[in-house]
Amino acid sequence: MYVCICNGVTDRDIRQAAEAGVRTITELTMRTGCGATCGTCLDFASELLASARPHDDARELPILQAA
Repeated sequence: MYVCICNGVTDRDIRQAAEAGVRTITELTMRTGCGATCGTCLDFASELLASARPHDDARELPILQAA
């Protein structure tokens, strides 16, 4: 399904970008053009990106400092 009509970006494009390492909506816009024209798709695109990102629990853990 098309997410960004202005730039022809699909949900599949967003999933592929997430798999390739895109983590933020800014990176998604730079890579695909999604949201670069009118921006009305950004909320939905952001939700799709968040749900499509591979979950790596280790990245979410804080790094502890040595005493």
